[in-house]
Amino acid sequence: MPSRIYAVANQKGGVGKTTTAINLAACLAKAGETALVIDLDPQGNATSGLGATANGSSSYDLLAGVAAAELARPTRFPNLFLVPSRRDLAGATVELAGDAAGDERLTGALRSVGTSYSFIFLDCPPALGPLTVNALAAAHRVLVPVQAEYFALEGLAQLMELVQLVRARRNPSLALAGILVTMLDGRTRLSADVASEVRRHFGELVFRAMVPRSVRLAEAPSHGLPAIAYDPRSAGAEAYWQVAMELVERS
Repeated sequence: MPSRIYAVANQKGGVGKTTTAINLAACLAKAGETALVIDLDPQGNATSGLGATANGSSSYDLLAGVAAAELARPTRFPNLFLVPSRRDLAGATVELAGDAAGDERLTGALRSVGTSYSFIFLDCPPALGPLTVNALAAAHRVLVPVQAEYFALEGLAQLMELVQLVRARRNPSLALAGILVTMLDGRTRLSADVASEVRRHFGELVFRAMVPRSVRLAEAPSHGLPAIAYDPRSAGAEAYWQVAMELVERS
């Protein structure tokens, strides 16, 4: 079966995009699937969150035309691979904006993966710029983490407009994989109200599982580990297992 490519996107920062990308990939890899994370954020949080360094080739080379098959490197976790990010990826934003075909560079670079990976997660930067557009043009589905806090829905309309634009102009098969509520604080009424509001707006597109606010989830990246490896029994790790299984159901 060809790789299933997911863009993990939201222009708001701090909503759990990277945490979602690396933990879903780690869950699926642990379950025996082959998974690839492509770090498209110049900050490189997915790279460090998987215990990798930014030395050598990176996703910048991917956007420069080097095939993904040549750039993916194994992580310390079986079945889980990574194309890391370096800070020079920030310069790609300018380069891509000046190229008429810049929106499709990632699409071309991913043609080489074929059936090498069951799942590919594109960890997008917190912006609706050329890097995110490249991810949407190359992806089959968009997964949108939404923080369970005030203003959670702010800006989502812009993202949905961009998804529709990319679908119309570049990628007609692009669809929404779902909305994932993250950082849910079960102790507050606000979190419950936000989750209800998201479900009211998006209905069945919202994942049944929700990711709680968790100290263990926050600590794991500093150890270069996904939460499911750092503390497999934590509430956050268990939530991502549920999301991963639901993602498989939806794919």
